[in-house]
Amino acid sequence: MVIDVRAADDPRDVVHRTVQDLAQGRLLGLPTETLYHAAASALCEPAVERLAQAAAGKPEAALVLAVRSADEALDYLPELSGTALRLARRCWPGPVTLLFPDHHPDSLLRQLSPRVQELLLVEGGIAMSCSAHWLLVEVLRLLAGPVVLSGRCAPEASTAQQFAQCATELDLVLDDGRSHYAQPATVVRVRSDGYQVVRPGVVSAQTIEYLTSTVVLFVCTGNTCRSPMAETLFRAAAARKLGCAPDELHSRGLHVVSAGLAAIAGGPASPEAVAVMQERGLNLADHASQPISERLLQQADLILTMTRSHREAIVSQWPALAGRVHLLCRDGSDVGDPVGGTLEQYRRCAEQIERQVAAWLEEVLVHRAGEPIQ
Repeated sequence: MVIDVRAADDPRDVVHRTVQDLAQGRLLGLPTETLYHAAASALCEPAVERLAQAAAGKPEAALVLAVRSADEALDYLPELSGTALRLARRCWPGPVTLLFPDHHPDSLLRQLSPRVQELLLVEGGIAMSCSAHWLLVEVLRLLAGPVVLSGRCAPEASTAQQFAQCATELDLVLDDGRSHYAQPATVVRVRSDGYQVVRPGVVSAQTIEYLTSTVVLFVCTGNTCRSPMAETLFRAAAARKLGCAPDELHSRGLHVVSAGLAAIAGGPASPEAVAVMQERGLNLADHASQPISERLLQQADLILTMTRSHREAIVSQWPALAGRVHLLCRDGSDVGDPVGGTLEQYRRCAEQIERQVAAWLEEVLVHRAGEPIQ
């Protein structure tokens, strides 16, 4: 049976029926942004068993645990590596399935039945996803427990009709039209020492490489002097340490950016900041200011602010980021704003920043492939 979600008078009715059907152990076909997938409640062992039987003998990652967010993934995998956290934060919600090692005794996975755990765990790891499709988002918001997905019942079905024809064991298929990407999700295995693209998909291997990079973000007010100087000095120091040119840092897995809490997009660096950097043989003339954004903050592994008020402004609006937002000066002092001051004041400001940057660089390089920076 196929139900056209788009024909419903109230989409909430579809969501509530889907939640009820899953809770009662039915096997459903649901749309995602990639392809259509068979779905079962992770709390219903018989339904997950049916799902596994339908996907039996199919390729790796046949069963995927769908979660609400990267934060929820931490409940199942409390000790994610830095690489794993970066991918989860930057890829989700979205068309990437991540294969994680599972070995933590406090994992929320232990609250599922032993048989469901056995079906989900493959070679000591678990596949997880976080869909951006509105229907699955709403279902996960209301359903008790996660959902187990499998696209292997009808591989690469981008419409409900294709899926229903192949996945005859389903109780119901919800039709929301052709899936957005109409191709499989990228599957990435995350290890303690890096990652491996197991199956190409929507997100290219090149993009995955970028998304695993360490991102350091410097923040001031207008992004015209302090944070651009910090970005430039940090990039120069990192390049010297890694033995490459500053514009090659991305190939070494390091991205350094700056932004301002009250910045205007596209503004130049102040002439004094440009001059002080030029004295050090560094180019700041091409800088274009940018305002802070939630996306930029979420992608950053380390956020360094020039003053306490900058940090407080970020943490008050995005409290979940508190562990990643730090003062540039480890002694708790502020980097004063040199705007309107003399060239000598800009020099002293740059010297203060340069001293602090050196200490942070060491920590970034030590933790780049490991745990989050503290």
